[in-house]
Amino acid sequence: MDLQYLRKKYPKFIYERYSYGISKNNLEILFSFKIPPDIEFKPKILIENINKSNLERLGNETLRNLIFNLGLIEMVSYWKATCSPEVEILAGSLCRKQINWWKDLIIKGMGQFFYENKIDFQKTDFLKIIASNKRSLTLSAKNKIAGLKNEYLVPVGGGKDSTVTMELLKKAAKNIQCFSLNPTKAALKIMEVAGCRKPITAKREIDKKLLELNRKGYLNGHTPFSAYLAFLSLLAAAISGQKYIALSNERSSNEGNVKYLGKRINHQWSKSFEFENKFRDYSKEYLANNIEYFSFLRPLYEIQIAKIFSKYPQYFSSFLSCNEAYKTASGTKKPTGKWCGNCSKCLFVYAILCPFLKERYLLKIFRKDVFKNKDLLLTMQQLIGERGFKPFECVGTKKESLAALYLSLGKKEQLPFLLRHFKTKVLPKRKGLEKESKDILTSWNERNNLSEEFIKILRKEISKKS
Repeated sequence: MDLQYLRKKYPKFIYERYSYGISKNNLEILFSFKIPPDIEFKPKILIENINKSNLERLGNETLRNLIFNLGLIEMVSYWKATCSPEVEILAGSLCRKQINWWKDLIIKGMGQFFYENKIDFQKTDFLKIIASNKRSLTLSAKNKIAGLKNEYLVPVGGGKDSTVTMELLKKAAKNIQCFSLNPTKAALKIMEVAGCRKPITAKREIDKKLLELNRKGYLNGHTPFSAYLAFLSLLAAAISGQKYIALSNERSSNEGNVKYLGKRINHQWSKSFEFENKFRDYSKEYLANNIEYFSFLRPLYEIQIAKIFSKYPQYFSSFLSCNEAYKTASGTKKPTGKWCGNCSKCLFVYAILCPFLKERYLLKIFRKDVFKNKDLLLTMQQLIGERGFKPFECVGTKKESLAALYLSLGKKEQLPFLLRHFKTKVLPKRKGLEKESKDILTSWNERNNLSEEFIKILRKEISKKS
């Protein structure tokens, strides 16, 4: 549908209220959003197997504040259907500083959505957030959440990165608690292999009305999922009592994809170091100032993480990073739950694992040699910066994609189609790639929030020869 038509017909989006309660030992949270005159959404989320005494320890005011803020990031998925120029917050209060923080999150986190829908987000009247400035349900700087344990909450999505985080924290004798949102078969299997016997799980239910609107042609597209995960994991940690939240976002997510209206659009912005710092600041001022949110793998490139992951074959048959495997086309199809072998994510993950795994392991994981897929030539060129821009996916930097393909040349006795093209058409133009490919495996990014202990652990891992 036409953007201007939608904004004129639906000039206001309202975050009306939230409610919560215990149902069958689950914390059930309901949100109510309205887009007058005729649209209403009531999404729900369950955090399962909650100990009521933990909620009592947390206290009503703190719990309500965390849930209210979770609703603010939840609403973004519904606001995008109409891009209403005004957002009114009735469910709670926000100060001017908070309003500016949320506007910044929406503009930067929704960059891909704006780009793909050709939306000019820089107009002065594009978005206005209205909220009561009365005393809000927030923690003051001196307040802390009581009863936190010296444990690490590790969000697990089913990929290699959180697996590496879990294994290295376990090796460091840290107490970890797994957390998974809408856990996939891959995530459940990985947590089982890792020995997480009682993970914290949450189930998010998208209101079906949103899917109906998508099918009717209302605006749709990418939202900052990792920002949602940040607020939800903070709530989970506060309830279950973990002092630390160890994300598995890497250095690679800092690189953007394309420029639009003079701004860098980054598919992975809410995984970036910029967002990590913004969320840490917001959390300490308005949410829970004694829970530490950080990314354990921040100093590393994806290819470095793949090298570490290659040392844990017990996970090879479990992990799954292909996003095509989970897509439902707005509820019109069932997810496949398998590596498709035809997308940019499959090609990238295959490429960064290839230098470190024997052929039989790669074929066992992907069921095919992805480098043989001629249809992925353009995708390969996009990944390395030869054509267009980097795909809107959670893939690594152009530099490490080049390194992965170069290092893969020495792993194949007979070069498949994509590697032959790389060797004959790309390699002659890339002088110094041999040194660059070796250097990237020991590269380190100082822009991180790691303790000295964790810095030593990761530096030791990337210094290993094999």
